[in-house]
Amino acid sequence: MGRLQRLLRHRWLDESDTRRAIPADVAQRLAQRVAASEQRHSGELRIYVEAGLPFDDLWHDATPRERAIAMFGKLGVWDTEHNNGVLIYLLLAERAIEIVADRGLDRHVSAAQWQQLVERMAGAFRAGRYEEGLTQAIDAVTALLLQHFPLREGEANPNELPDEPVLG
Repeated sequence: MGRLQRLLRHRWLDESDTRRAIPADVAQRLAQRVAASEQRHSGELRIYVEAGLPFDDLWHDATPRERAIAMFGKLGVWDTEHNNGVLIYLLLAERAIEIVADRGLDRHVSAAQWQQLVERMAGAFRAGRYEEGLTQAIDAVTALLLQHFPLREGEANPNELPDEPVLG
């Protein structure tokens, strides 16, 4: 894709497109699913969905992965007690999916496992079934967190990050 074509694609979409993809009722159900997930393990999940990259990122030819890593930091997903936060990032303009996991979880999960998870979600996203794709992602990340960071009986589990998806 040429630079001008990419710029136009990202500028064509805006927050209203994000709200159409993830309406308020879907955002609420996703937040509830994240909250329920976090009751079972010590990890923290965040979802970030945006229509297009900001102009500055486009100008510098940033990749969706670079943007996801930047949002991982900006949202504080890296700053959890057990270093096991996970960001599920969706960029509508490029139909790009990125999962960024903090070092506590990432050391247990191979790049191939993360890629398989993303590929499973991709079909739902390509078909415009964003809730289904994000639900699959939450469930898959939950399974990994349960495997590596289950809560022990009586273990305190403060909610370190908001559960609501961020829609940009």
